[in-house]
Amino acid sequence: MSDVAVVGAGYVGLTTAACLAHLGHTVTCADLDEQRVRALRKAEVPILEEGLPALVTEGLGSGRLRFVVGAATAARDAEFVFLCVQTPQSETGAADLSAVEAVAREIAPVLSPGAVVVNKSTMPVGSTLLVARQLSQAGAANDVGVASNPEFLREGNAVRDFLQPSRVVIGCDDTAVAVRVSDLYRGVQAPILVTDPASAEMIKYASNAFLATKISFINAIANLCEAVNADVREVSLGMGYDPRIGFEFLHPGPGYGGSCFPKDTAALNHTAERAGYDFSLLRGVVEVNQRQHERMIEKLRDAAGGSLAGVTVGVWGLTFKANTDDLRDSPALIVSRRLLAEGATVRAYDPAAAEAAAAQVPALEVVGDPYEAVAGAGLLALLTEWDEFRWLDFARVADSMTTPRALVDARNLLDPAAMRRRGFVYQGVGR
Repeated sequence: MSDVAVVGAGYVGLTTAACLAHLGHTVTCADLDEQRVRALRKAEVPILEEGLPALVTEGLGSGRLRFVVGAATAARDAEFVFLCVQTPQSETGAADLSAVEAVAREIAPVLSPGAVVVNKSTMPVGSTLLVARQLSQAGAANDVGVASNPEFLREGNAVRDFLQPSRVVIGCDDTAVAVRVSDLYRGVQAPILVTDPASAEMIKYASNAFLATKISFINAIANLCEAVNADVREVSLGMGYDPRIGFEFLHPGPGYGGSCFPKDTAALNHTAERAGYDFSLLRGVVEVNQRQHERMIEKLRDAAGGSLAGVTVGVWGLTFKANTDDLRDSPALIVSRRLLAEGATVRAYDPAAAEAAAAQVPALEVVGDPYEAVAGAGLLALLTEWDEFRWLDFARVADSMTTPRALVDARNLLDPAAMRRRGFVYQGVGR
């Protein structure tokens, strides 16, 4: 087993560190946030991710996982250093690699001869060469290797995706280095694809862009279904049985969000522009997604009789999807902000991110109970598909609302006929 350093204790870094420790490696995970490091040393995991707290506790108990402050502290004497720092979207749409470059310069002087630096964060094509150049200029030994090993973690399923992945992708021009990186995954049953760095980096972006395309496509089909009186749930079911298409990501809603798809589609568009390629298809995917946010506002505005000014709207769900506490680029939060901008009073409930949402949008009235969110409201917007919303007492919900008792189910979570029997004016997406 190997000595591994993981730089960054965020969503990707913490999952990577805990899972590698679970596979038997000795892992030192570093972060700049001293408060976060202190909490992690006590097995206090700051993100909502199924199975992750148990793995952190296991790693600390076995001694195979520890947390430190500072990348150089973790990287010293490590055989492998995983870079899991943020690569946010810049004003141009490109990925901002300043944190990656800063870490590379910091760890270069302390890297052991023969160490391998692994780019785990999502980085654009050319990033492996960029990190190698930064390391060399900052004094790393000539035999330090650099590889791309992109993550394919779904929030809410990250531990499962790491330990039971559909594939492991390693990009490196040095076959010996690629083999060493692949050995880290010896306990994982999955195909391992070894390719060149540029192809590995493109695989990550192409995968996310394709999934975003499926979402925008089914949202566009849903909008067409509304125009021709078809039911998109039946349409997506009929499509999904075709093995060439599949069922996943054919769920219409308020648009995609989260930390990956918006940022990665923008970065891939930027890469295409720099390469001189007109990626009109991907631009269309992004435009459909942005239009879908407006589509939800139109549904709510129509339900309110043409104007949202002075209307109280109850909102269920604020995270970008269920089973996570992530609000980044959340369509639910985008819609909530738009409602406020049009003069509505928004009273919202979310099982995991209420306080964080209130901090981001002070005008949002956040409550601790789904029934409280709808009390006295004429409109209800179900914006995130938390399973608990299926099983509420809808007679109680209807009784606490005022006319028109309009329900916009942006996730098609509820049964339309049952809701209409309860007295709701129900609208779904594409049905």
